[in-house]
Amino acid sequence: MSQSVTVIGLGPMGQAMAAAYLDRGYEVTVWNRTPSRADALVERGATLAADPEQALLANELVVLSLIDYDAMYTAFQGAEHAVAGRVLVNLSSDTPQKAREAARWVTELGGTHLTGGVLTPPSGIGGPDTSTFYSGPRAAYDKHRAALEVVTGKTDYRGEDPGLAALMYQLNMVIFWPAMLSYWQAVALAASHGLTAADIAPYAAENFAGMGQFLDFYAPRVDAGNHAGDVDRISMGLASMEHVVHTNEDAGVDAAFPRAVLDAFRRGADAGHGADSFSRLVELLKQPV
Repeated sequence: MSQSVTVIGLGPMGQAMAAAYLDRGYEVTVWNRTPSRADALVERGATLAADPEQALLANELVVLSLIDYDAMYTAFQGAEHAVAGRVLVNLSSDTPQKAREAARWVTELGGTHLTGGVLTPPSGIGGPDTSTFYSGPRAAYDKHRAALEVVTGKTDYRGEDPGLAALMYQLNMVIFWPAMLSYWQAVALAASHGLTAADIAPYAAENFAGMGQFLDFYAPRVDAGNHAGDVDRISMGLASMEHVVHTNEDAGVDAAFPRAVLDAFRRGADAGHGADSFSRLVELLKQPV
């Protein structure tokens, strides 16, 4: 019996997913609001569905790669009946709450919803060492695990709660985007002094690679509520970030991002924690400003 899957949403991620399934010999049905995005996939053997209803009815397993969860509701408007009996693997990015709401909606329509959070760009889709978080009904995950491993070679099942995979994904984005923005900030500052992105890339990579030792050190202390200033202090970080901000301002570079970091240190100091470890900022960040 041949393996088959439907992929809905053909942005760069969706196209990479559909291509990965074709590479593995799957019969692939695709749909996208702009049909021309399917041209290259159709040339390789994919079937372009005429509409979302046809795409849903083509296969039990339906992979969604959309801009957000609201796009799913828009796409399936008028085709809700076709959700019944389908397993929707929603790899779109959105909040844990939106994932839980979507799971209830799909269940009420007679379908099954698996939330996914893909931890790779399109270039890594189909790779054996890339990974995706999943959560939702365990039976559906187990049944389709082999097909899910086509998208990324590793799958990390987080439990029945459909919001957990979305949460784990967003936690990674909380780290990824600011980390990359910090590099763009450094590139902008370097450029003001005649250095290129390539000039500083090796040092940035070494900096990022070394972060693991700090995570290993601080994680158990944070979990234990130990913010003793025995190895670092908020006052030290405050002074350092003031230097970072002034260096950017002196170079005529936009300093909004480092100023935001500086403000976090200043909040800690103003709250009377200047002598504590900067891990104390975790407690302040739990509180809305």
